Amino acid sequence: MKFSKKIRKNVAAEPESRKWLWLQLGVGVVMTVVVATLYIFDARENQAVSKSQSEHAARHGAISSGAQAVVTNGAPVGVNNTPAPGPAPEGMVWIPGGTFWMGCDACDMPDAAPSHQVAVDGFWMDMTPITNAQFEKFVKATGYNTVAERKPDPKDFPGAQAEKLVPGCAVFTPPSHEVSPDNPYAWWRYVPGASWKNPEGPGSSIKGREDHPVVHIAWEDADAYAKWAGKRLPTEAEFEFAARGGLDRKLYSWGDELKPGGKWMANIYQGSFPSKNTVEDGYGATSPVTAFPPNNFGLYDVAGNVWQWCSDWYRPDYFEKIAAQGVVKNPKGPDSGFDPQEPGVPKRVQKSGSFLCSDQYCERYLVGSRGKGAVDSGASNVGFRTVKSAL
Repeated sequence: MKFSKKIRKNVAAEPESRKWLWLQLGVGVVMTVVVATLYIFDARENQAVSKSQSEHAARHGAISSGAQAVVTNGAPVGVNNTPAPGPAPEGMVWIPGGTFWMGCDACDMPDAAPSHQVAVDGFWMDMTPITNAQFEKFVKATGYNTVAERKPDPKDFPGAQAEKLVPGCAVFTPPSHEVSPDNPYAWWRYVPGASWKNPEGPGSSIKGREDHPVVHIAWEDADAYAKWAGKRLPTEAEFEFAARGGLDRKLYSWGDELKPGGKWMANIYQGSFPSKNTVEDGYGATSPVTAFPPNNFGLYDVAGNVWQWCSDWYRPDYFEKIAAQGVVKNPKGPDSGFDPQEPGVPKRVQKSGSFLCSDQYCERYLVGSRGKGAVDSGASNVGFRTVKSAL
């Protein structure tokens, strides 16, 4: 697997078998629930962007768009004036919809290009990612067991030793010394017993972290919660439109400066990744979901903290195909997922980046960038939020 900056524009070669990966990690078992976690990082953190902020901004040609629509290339771009259809559901914010440029041509991330115009209707969106307290309420009401809490079916892992087939998930474990960014095995560890309620494994808990985002969430888990709550997962277009907060063609959800006024605007990684986090933003792992300023729509954590699942299937060529159609209204993604790095592993889109993204390695807190994740996998930096249609 290649993650170096020198090949950031290329798609890294990956082994054909997920079992092979975990054997290399010394786990001795294929854990469908977690092994694809490593592939999540290949999509979102392998194409490191080493460009400076000023170079990004210069190449991006940013255009600001507020509530007053502007015209770009003959198409109106801006936020609709659509009023909320009624009182806000608890903990949700009205997103009035509008037309915007989706993607990022200057991010050096092939799957996020080309930028293209998209229109979305209004919808409700959770003000924050789903918290541990909210997910605990769901579990108590339904008895739901997440993918990470379930024992793998031996039929899915022929040849694996039965005693190795135990529930668990992948946990970020920083090495004690500098390591090559080409080797994610150096900082990811499969931890038996790790789950949403035991984020670091047995002996850990969410006590004192009730207002942190829930983690170790597979797509199936997020979808189950959304249905229980009478909501759904956002489309990729909805998430990006909402995250931009009316700031069209900007690098970040707050503008073009990473640290306006010297202030960190999101929970991301500072220091030398992955061995030394200087914690300049105050957090070495997840943070309370309202710890950083909201965007112009009043949404928190639309960049950093945890990756958030979308409903769309992932294809690296999707933007290229959809851009040829002109302005597309309410896109829902391709009919099926395909990742040339792992043709047999279905993946969905993830957005926002996480506390592990840095300007050295990931930088997918850039609002127009994309992530991907195997649907059967969570990790210690993967969560979600929900939306509700206006109808």
